[in-house]
Amino acid sequence: MTKRHRRKAPYERRELRLEELQGIVERAKAALTAADYATLKAAVDTLAFLTQELAAKGTSIERLRKLLFGATTEKTSQVLGKTPAAAGQDASAAVGAAGGAGTAAPGAAEKPKVPGHGRNGAAAYRGADKVQILHAELQHGDRCPECQKGKVYGLAEPAVLVRVRGMAPLAATVYECARLRCNLCGEVFTADTPAGVGTEKYDETAASMIGLLKYGAGLPFNRIEKLEQGLGIPLPAATQWEVVERAARLLAPAHEKLIQEAAQGEVLYNDDTTARVLELGRESQPEPETVASDAGVDERTGVFTSGIVSTRDGHRIALFFTGQKHAGENLADVLAQRATELRAPIQMCDALSRNLPPEFETLLAHCLAHARRRFVDVVDDFPAECRYLLETLRQVYHHDALARQRALSPEERLRFHQTESGPLMAELELWLRAEIEEHKIEPNSGLGEAIGYMRKHWPELTLFLRVPAAPLDNNVCERALKKAILHRKNALFYQTLNGARVGDTFMSLIHTAELNGVDPFDYLVALQRHHEKVAAKPGAWMPWNYQDSLACLAKGPDPPP
Repeated sequence: MTKRHRRKAPYERRELRLEELQGIVERAKAALTAADYATLKAAVDTLAFLTQELAAKGTSIERLRKLLFGATTEKTSQVLGKTPAAAGQDASAAVGAAGGAGTAAPGAAEKPKVPGHGRNGAAAYRGADKVQILHAELQHGDRCPECQKGKVYGLAEPAVLVRVRGMAPLAATVYECARLRCNLCGEVFTADTPAGVGTEKYDETAASMIGLLKYGAGLPFNRIEKLEQGLGIPLPAATQWEVVERAARLLAPAHEKLIQEAAQGEVLYNDDTTARVLELGRESQPEPETVASDAGVDERTGVFTSGIVSTRDGHRIALFFTGQKHAGENLADVLAQRATELRAPIQMCDALSRNLPPEFETLLAHCLAHARRRFVDVVDDFPAECRYLLETLRQVYHHDALARQRALSPEERLRFHQTESGPLMAELELWLRAEIEEHKIEPNSGLGEAIGYMRKHWPELTLFLRVPAAPLDNNVCERALKKAILHRKNALFYQTLNGARVGDTFMSLIHTAELNGVDPFDYLVALQRHHEKVAAKPGAWMPWNYQDSLACLAKGPDPPP
């Protein structure tokens, strides 16, 4: 058999910059005719255009893949890889002109695994029923049956056994009240119903569970119907809607108070996502944003769910608004209830103009995660440059994590960032400027556009270096919007604007309870059972203080205002 040899490539692959090619063309101009020079220059310009288009297409395809299948993570270690030695050298060379800004990020070694088997301990089952079991033969102070000399005593920590059992999300109890009839006069005597059993078929716990499944877990009414039907509990989808709609009216005072409390926040995060409401007769269309109506007046065609997260005094409030208003317009409606004596709040959002509240002043901060993601999208085309920026921002986020671990006050956190993160961001700004002004990259390339975005919004991206409590990113609002996105993925749409209002009410109360470490089911039940007192003093029934009001009710007096 003849031995086959691999065919060698007819050329050696070289990395060339477009500036180099253009320089070669200019130097060859003297040796070429005018027609040959024009042809060669057109060929190089065409190559530049195709290169940029291929890079843009590659980035778009990669982003589409992430949208369809989801990005596993955008952590720097995963984006850049775990063996960055060679690329790190390239990064240092690439940023040498920026004043030595290519400082290596700390913690390059892989983090040790946290010990443990990953299972939940008994303390994690906060909602479980607890049953105390006494020893069948021994009591505290009895003589030891083993040595017959000492005495046994109770240990502070009992032996624990966790038993998990299955049950229907909504269970039903059928009360069969005995009836007796007099054989002479025909009078019928019916046994009294047990204490605490009202006349309503669906009580507060049923409404809370349906709302939690639908608007908290994204389970559509028809799926809940099929699940309950398989467990022998008929629960039609139409009935579920009637139950949650009735409950939403009882929850409205607490929801309105949440909006008032959110308006007084120190930091407000906002963003929106697309939605669909059948009553409006059209699906969300982000572009174009407006169309001309017959009357000549611009009419918006998009439908959105806006998310607003407000922080104040250690509490977080999440609000959802579904309709044709943008996030900035919904934020303006919230800020209309802000006390006039308060200073302008910090607003965190991305750089879209529709996130800004008209006619209200805010200290605007833009999201570093959004700016960072633009570099993640082009990391395969510009690995050295993207590595430098991603590792620099990783150090900034590391400093922010240290500030949280040390429980620094806003002023202490500001000084810490100014000392530790300030020099890093100053060197990064010099590097961004040098990449563009010294023509190291194409301004219209993917990297050039990412750098242009950061330079354009640099004051807003670095507000955390000048204002206490200014956040780095808008991730808390992005996570809140996952509630609305989960509902949209499963239920697809709201039938009416009233249905959207009910969903917004439940989502706001559920996610606010979760953000404050409160059981949302217990919170929804308490608001409905005491709806009259909630309507009278809604400020005493917020997620962070409603348990105090319940304790006061158990003692007798009204809850504090």
